[in-house]
Formats: sequence, structure tokens, C-alpha cells
Amino acid sequence: MIRIQKETPDQPDVVELLAQADARSASLYPLESRYGLDLAGLLSQNVRFYVARIGDRAVGCGGYAVSTDRSAELKRIFVLPETRGKGIGKTIVTALEQAATVEQVCVLQLETGVKSDEAIRLYRRLGYVERGPFGFYGPDPLSVFMEKTLAAN
Repeated sequence: MIRIQKETPDQPDVVELLAQADARSASLYPLESRYGLDLAGLLSQNVRFYVARIGDRAVGCGGYAVSTDRSAELKRIFVLPETRGKGIGKTIVTALEQAATVEQVCVLQLETGVKSDEAIRLYRRLGYVERGPFGFYGPDPLSVFMEKTLAAN
């Protein structure tokens, strides 16, 4: 059974998840096209971070960074390769959407890479639509920008 709950990202098993996410990203994209928050960024007060576990094993993670305009950005969504295809990614994103809705976030935005086909398909299935760059992002041919309007409370 998959359990998702708010946790800190500085736990050893979560740090390892993030290291695997970074290695995957580094194998696909140059440094200037990688926008994942580092551990210090994930520990900041505006980031809500969640971990998916099967038993005690961390198998996925993700979070969202809240802005002052009632928007938030999904950050560091990652699922271990050997546990993909089990709905963990969908469960993480759905949990993040629910938590953001409780905080009265109106829109969730994200940036992902053009080579992240599985992620792009998942986001589309969950109702995210493509848009242009937002926030500090500029145009990047290796990025896909998406957003979803959340239901009002």
C-alpha cells in the first residue's frame, strides 16, 4: 500500500531519491536546463514536501512552492524507476493538488523537460495544459511549461 505524507526532504532515504532524480536529469539535460530545487531550497518555508512510501521504503517524492499570488509550482516530482507503473506518480500529484487546494492555491504550475515523456503524459491525463514560461523561467527549448486550475474551496 502506498502512503503519502508531508515529510522533510533531508532524511537519508529521501536525499537518495533526490540524488537519483538529479542523476537522471543530468543524463538528459545540460546544467542550464535543470531547474530542480536543491535541498536548501526544498527546506525553505514556502515549499511543502511529501514522500511516498511502501512500507518504510521511500519510493517517490514531490512538493510545491507557494507564491504570494495564490499560485504554486510543483517541484521535484520523482518516482524510483523500479516502482514506476504502479500509480505512485499520480498519487503524489493528486496528494499535492489536494494539499494545495486546502491552502487555497488557485493554480498549480510546473516545468518539466521535453524528454520526460512519462511525466508529460501523466500531467496531461491529470488535466495540466501547456503554457508559456512563468515566474523566473525564460524560454527554453528543452522545457515544457504546464498549469492546472484547482477547484475553489
